[in-house]
Amino acid sequence: MRNLKFFLAVSLTAFSLVRAGAQSPAAKTSPGKSKAQKYIESVADNDILRGSSFGVLATTKDGRAIASWNPGQRQVPASTMKLITAGAAMSQLGSGFKFTTRLGYTGEVKDGILEGDLYIIGGGDPTIASKDSIALRRDVLFSQWKGFLDKAGIKKISGRVIGDGRYFDGPIERDSWQFQDIGTAYGTGGDGLCFYENAIDMKVSPGASVGSSVPVVVSFPTLPWMRYQFYCKTGKAGTGDQLYMFTSEFAPYAEVRGTFAIDRKAKTEEFSNKFGAYTCAHFFSEYLRSKGIMISGGAADVRMGRIREDLSSLDPGPFAAKVDDLKIIGMTYSPSLKRIVRECLLSSDNFYAETLYRILGRRLHHSASADSCAAALADVLRKIGASPDGIRIDDGSGLSRTTYISPEYFVKFLSAMMDSPVFEDYIETLGQPGGRHYESRLRGESEALRSRIHLKSGSMGGVRCFSGYIEPSEGSKADAIIFSIMMGNLTVHAGKVDPVVDRIITLLAADN
Repeated sequence: MRNLKFFLAVSLTAFSLVRAGAQSPAAKTSPGKSKAQKYIESVADNDILRGSSFGVLATTKDGRAIASWNPGQRQVPASTMKLITAGAAMSQLGSGFKFTTRLGYTGEVKDGILEGDLYIIGGGDPTIASKDSIALRRDVLFSQWKGFLDKAGIKKISGRVIGDGRYFDGPIERDSWQFQDIGTAYGTGGDGLCFYENAIDMKVSPGASVGSSVPVVVSFPTLPWMRYQFYCKTGKAGTGDQLYMFTSEFAPYAEVRGTFAIDRKAKTEEFSNKFGAYTCAHFFSEYLRSKGIMISGGAADVRMGRIREDLSSLDPGPFAAKVDDLKIIGMTYSPSLKRIVRECLLSSDNFYAETLYRILGRRLHHSASADSCAAALADVLRKIGASPDGIRIDDGSGLSRTTYISPEYFVKFLSAMMDSPVFEDYIETLGQPGGRHYESRLRGESEALRSRIHLKSGSMGGVRCFSGYIEPSEGSKADAIIFSIMMGNLTVHAGKVDPVVDRIITLLAADN
């Protein structure tokens, strides 16, 4: 990374001075307005931003404000919340931290037969069977798990294969998330054992005419216990993709509703699977059977029990062996936390972000429930010198609309991260204009300028946010810049807002 040694060398000074200066940026603004400041003032009340909530803060390493507009105004951060969750997780756990998954059993092994149940004991690993490139392929992982059985002499299981997700207690998603969101893959939740990021892929295409049914085919993972109803119609041209799945963890039933425009191309829609631990147990059971290991009792789930064969309800059953009572036969590990964070930030992966949020609660407060996670994150933020007083955090991904953070706080947090031992790893997980996920950002600007910018975006209906760092230019004595741009209550398309954001960032970089 260009100038990284300089960037890190100034971080200690940056942290101490910005922490003081960012609270009152106007007091430290140098005489004369920067070009970025003048531009911000010119667009703050134009037709695009008029009536919206618009806040900006950009400071140098020594706390001097380059640009400031409503910096203390708290707003919905959307996915820029992941900057905070990821940074806190890396600071607390270390870049090399890995999630673990263990296999264990109850009962005894006699003559190659396990007279008991086999447990897949989740430890929060969000990458199990994920299609992300960082994840171990499902067949390779299952082969490793089977190797543990081979070493233990297990050739047949007289009981069940049980998915154990108890490591993360509490509801699998936040009750503050919108109802439409929790049926989508970007709004799926999970406990301590997941599968395929708890998503379901369905192939959809428009029907023959407006008003006709939308053909839907479940592609992966197939869940034989699920019952689906498809109440979706082909919409008029130009109405886009308005398909949503409505489901819950309380019954193996889901409905896909909405419309899919007749002028849309066939695609794979990603929905939510509420039975991640059960799915993991089911697919591993099928894998073992394919390798000649018979299982008498089928698959089960500690939290949900067994799905009744008539698909009418869940049968909790007596599945509650204590983990401490299990005979552990093997353990596998996730990719490093740095790799997970990079994927989380570049893909804006809500599932990964929520896992990072929950692991903090589990590790620091022995619970992954919502209140424990919030308390744990606050503990870490205070520890690194970015006390969350005056803001409200409701989840780890930014999907909640009841999280409120200001540009001032983002600058405070990002400044604190500069003083963290993991800062070099942290900044390498952020996106850059022209790179993956940000291909269209700052298009037309020089590569020299774009390569100095490290950022994370966040968007949802009416919200557009960007926060990050701008490195000093080659040979320049100018200071590194920490910035946050937040827009809320927008009524225009992102295509009209993004040029404004790009211009602000370009002017900030030009001043650096």
